[in-house]
Amino acid sequence: MQSWQEHEHQLRTDGFCIIEGVIPDDACKQVKERLVQVAHRCQGKNNPDLVSFVPSVINYDQSFATYIADPRILVLAEKLLGVHVRISFTSVIINEPGKPRTNWHADWPFNQNNACHVPAPYPNRVMHLTSLLMVSPFTQDNGGTLIVPGSHHKSSNPTDKNLGVDPMLPYPTELRVIAPAGSMVLFDSRLWHCPPANPSTEPRVALAIRYAPWWLNLEALDPDSEMRKQMVDEPGLNENTVPRIKRTVYESLPLHVQPLYRHWVERNNG
Repeated sequence: MQSWQEHEHQLRTDGFCIIEGVIPDDACKQVKERLVQVAHRCQGKNNPDLVSFVPSVINYDQSFATYIADPRILVLAEKLLGVHVRISFTSVIINEPGKPRTNWHADWPFNQNNACHVPAPYPNRVMHLTSLLMVSPFTQDNGGTLIVPGSHHKSSNPTDKNLGVDPMLPYPTELRVIAPAGSMVLFDSRLWHCPPANPSTEPRVALAIRYAPWWLNLEALDPDSEMRKQMVDEPGLNENTVPRIKRTVYESLPLHVQPLYRHWVERNNG
């Protein structure tokens, strides 16, 4: 088993690492079943074809909550982002059977198609961490995520048309993430990655959990914030939407998980 120091070195050098056993084997099946039920019940109408997606899924199911505060993850997040790490996104993403390959990109706030992004060329600094918690195994057959190791050191990504990289084509140094269910791939959000096709007959279920430093402004993700109205809604631009966490859900979370969501609890109307 790799030490956190080895994981940190790989994250800084290659842009990613894989942590196994985040969800115990005996819990994966139950978590998967619950997330599939939630995704099919609560997914939005504008999801991509053959992708079931629910943002702030923790509002509907908390069976995975304790795992996203795994000490191995949090020590890495603090080493890379500093103290007072927060969770910015908690989404379930299911690549259904037959889903086609999509495009190379980097995640928020580096995706140049988003209304609120760090303009390219962006500085060589870790500002946000993306993780995919594999509720299903990631395999060659079901479309384990494709990444480009080391691409987090580049000053832009294929969502930037000036880069001259076709986001729909295979990349010469692409690598497929393959790991057993219960594992997490944790990567710098600047890392180029691509959701590949799922040619199998089974859904590929994952949780996308992203970790942010205290200083990263998340207000534009909040559908009720004035900043979102100013930067996204009024000019008619596109941006991720992350519903706030219901107060009753927050209060039900394990005490060691609550600090990760304290900043995103629904506001009191009174």
